[in-house]
Amino acid sequence: MNDHERDDDANRLTRRHYVAGAGAAVAVGLAGCSDDPEGDIGATETEGDSGGGSGGDTEDGSGGDAEEGDLEIVHWWTAGGEQDAYQALLDGFREEYPDVEIVDNPAPGGAGSAIDAVIQNRVLDGDPPSTFQIWPGQALTPYTDEDLLEDIGDSVWTDEMEEAYLGDIVDLARPAGNLVAVPINIHRLNNLFYNVEVVESANVDPTDINDPQQLADALQTVADETDATPLAHQTQSPWSSLQLWESIFIGMQGVDAYRTFIDGDVSSLETEVRNALELLNTYSEFFPEDAGSISWDQGNSALIEGDAAFIHQGDWAAGQYRAADGFEFGEGWDMVAFPGTTSVYQSVIDSFVFPTNNPSPEATEKFLSYAGSVDAQARFNPVKGSIPPRTDVPTDDFGPFLSRQIEDFNNSNTQPPSIAHGTSVAPSVHSSLEEAFANFNGNGDVDEAYQAIANSF
Repeated sequence: MNDHERDDDANRLTRRHYVAGAGAAVAVGLAGCSDDPEGDIGATETEGDSGGGSGGDTEDGSGGDAEEGDLEIVHWWTAGGEQDAYQALLDGFREEYPDVEIVDNPAPGGAGSAIDAVIQNRVLDGDPPSTFQIWPGQALTPYTDEDLLEDIGDSVWTDEMEEAYLGDIVDLARPAGNLVAVPINIHRLNNLFYNVEVVESANVDPTDINDPQQLADALQTVADETDATPLAHQTQSPWSSLQLWESIFIGMQGVDAYRTFIDGDVSSLETEVRNALELLNTYSEFFPEDAGSISWDQGNSALIEGDAAFIHQGDWAAGQYRAADGFEFGEGWDMVAFPGTTSVYQSVIDSFVFPTNNPSPEATEKFLSYAGSVDAQARFNPVKGSIPPRTDVPTDDFGPFLSRQIEDFNNSNTQPPSIAHGTSVAPSVHSSLEEAFANFNGNGDVDEAYQAIANSF
């Protein structure tokens, strides 16, 4: 069966164990919510009234013109296809609830870090938005520990909704026992996207690249045979290098070693950690000359324009491809799992929550119920470049790429949690690792980076 020929059964996500051990492994707090790439500095800003009639857009998530009863949403989706996906979500909600006034309040900047400070201050000050975007799992516990999120187990999570979700996704929505979040998507992290014309002109076949070292050889070939940037990577913010290092490490050493690492046993893996750092250093020779001043989506745009061959990125990058005119999957662009990680589906998930002291409880309940519906996830995910956490969302309209991602998800042997996106280590560890890779981006010092990584735990 090819990507275009899927019967009814294949057009629904199968129920299988998702992110084995995720409930114990994911540990992230307010300091660990700062790395989502979709709001990186330099990302495309929201243009005009992105709410399609909503007001109060302050571009920093700090509040604004929201009035009592208005649905104020703080999020970091401001770049390219992700903004289109968010609009698709709002369009569907407005169709169902036309009387709810939406105040769209994005907090872009610093790889999502702006939303950190905004939400901390507003929630702790008793002035929360109606809802805000956050990763589920232990990212929620700083709020649940202080009783700052409402239990929505009865008001939003109907029996039908809970039955439709992948079981372990439901667990991520209740890290402290009560259901407090509504996950809306599943992204894959370990993707290697490429411009078909560029790699063909270099006589490189990505499907023949079997391990991370062979990728370095392919990057060298692109550099020798074309004028394109081999790897469209940004180093302005550390999360891209941290997530690339994760894929290199898994591709070289496997998931068992990776799990040993995130459990904190770094010393037993010193050689392996150093080897992955060395290879990341090698990759850096093929980054754009302006890697330190571009955002992830600007690097992705270079791939679309044919000025770059490869990019390692979460599949939110595919949302930008979908939004590009004439840039078709299989013809203009394609993707393989990062070399050495074919059977791995490393995941990143977004969700919405119901803060206490809510300024619009009725509207918020309606929005969260809608976000967990088939209609919302069928509208949002194909544009976002992600797959739905509900198992009953028809995927006929998801297109060949996401259909293949769904198939890869169902066939994956393991779905390890990500470090760079705050799902596998404690907030303090995550913050220290970010600092280590920020410094590594600047100096490429493997000894210093290894010591900083070891000290992070």
